[in-house]
Amino acid sequence: MCYTQSRFKALLSACVMSLIATVAWSQSLDWLGVLSGGDISYAYAVSADGVVVGGSYDTAGQWRAFRWTASGGMQYLGTLGGDGSEASGVSADGAVVVGWAENADGQWRAFRWTASDGMEDLGTLDGDRSFAYAVSADGAVVVGVAENADGQWRAFRWTASDGMEDLGTLDGDRSFAYAVSADGAVVVGVAENADGQWRAFRWTASDGMEDLGTLGGDGSEAWGVSADGAVVVGVAENAAGDWHAFRWENGVMQDLGTLGGGYSHAFGVSADGSVVVGWAENAAGDWHAFRWTASGVMEDLNTTYASLLTDGSRLGEARAISPDGRYIVGYGRNATTGRGEAFLLDTWRVGDTNGDGCVDDADLLAVLFAFGSAGTGDARHEDINKDGIVDDADLLEVLSHFGSGC
Repeated sequence: MCYTQSRFKALLSACVMSLIATVAWSQSLDWLGVLSGGDISYAYAVSADGVVVGGSYDTAGQWRAFRWTASGGMQYLGTLGGDGSEASGVSADGAVVVGWAENADGQWRAFRWTASDGMEDLGTLDGDRSFAYAVSADGAVVVGVAENADGQWRAFRWTASDGMEDLGTLDGDRSFAYAVSADGAVVVGVAENADGQWRAFRWTASDGMEDLGTLGGDGSEAWGVSADGAVVVGVAENAAGDWHAFRWENGVMQDLGTLGGGYSHAFGVSADGSVVVGWAENAAGDWHAFRWTASGVMEDLNTTYASLLTDGSRLGEARAISPDGRYIVGYGRNATTGRGEAFLLDTWRVGDTNGDGCVDDADLLAVLFAFGSAGTGDARHEDINKDGIVDDADLLEVLSHFGSGC
């Protein structure tokens, strides 16, 4: 009873304060800046709760891997003893980062990073170099590409227990793994076939590599996969020789179109496979970040979120999307700083805890029932301000934006 009374007192207090709160119902766009001494940055992956990873290019001509959080900003992850590094994948909770870094011998190696252990060199397939591109939701399975003893590039799947496994090819010499399902069981990428053509593949331990075909042309590449491994996205050549973003499911490759130009490329897909992001050419020949939904429409993020962009700013590439479809990250032009920068786009309205686009009673009740709970992001969307606890501040956010989008 005391607990209930205290919650209603908090609610009453919040209601009074919300009357004088400033209403800001829109979504948010964060330009992530650069590392110290840098002049450009790219974002390649995002966790369930908005932790972003990527690379920042410095004036000395080196790429530097970073991990960005709302509370801590951009953190440099170091190298393996050499000069450069870049981060390309992150686990669902943001605790594990993968990518590639230079070692003391000047060789590029796939790495797996955690705050407690730093960078771990994942080795190679008996060659000199390797690159990690993605990691499973729990951070246990890493995929990428490594050189074998013959100097050939091969897609790999790595686990702590089994090390680096060569996933083979489509009867050619080379393959690259770019994404992995949430449980680590399905790997997608591109491999060479017997005719020397590059084809998108989907790999499982039981079936090996499956050629996903094309859009009527010769080539294709897979760059993203849904949580259960059923939906694959990427880019493929059509009969006219144009390369378009695709969404593959149940053996069917769907052309997602463009923004009026001749080219598009899909990089990321939500956990349920319903939302796809990437970049596409518009009628003027400019590259713009896009989002495609199950409605069948490819939207220009620069148009949808025009209110968040200052004059001259542009979202050029969307490289990844969080499992729930909330966060989109990539690269664009920040007119305020005059440079290319990584961005984090939060597509949910402030106070919307369930992502249905409407801040209503359901969101208010969600915060009240979660009151006092720890955690952020996908594990606790009720922590709206991401300070690590669901409290009065989050309740105020819901009340201040109540009715938005409804």
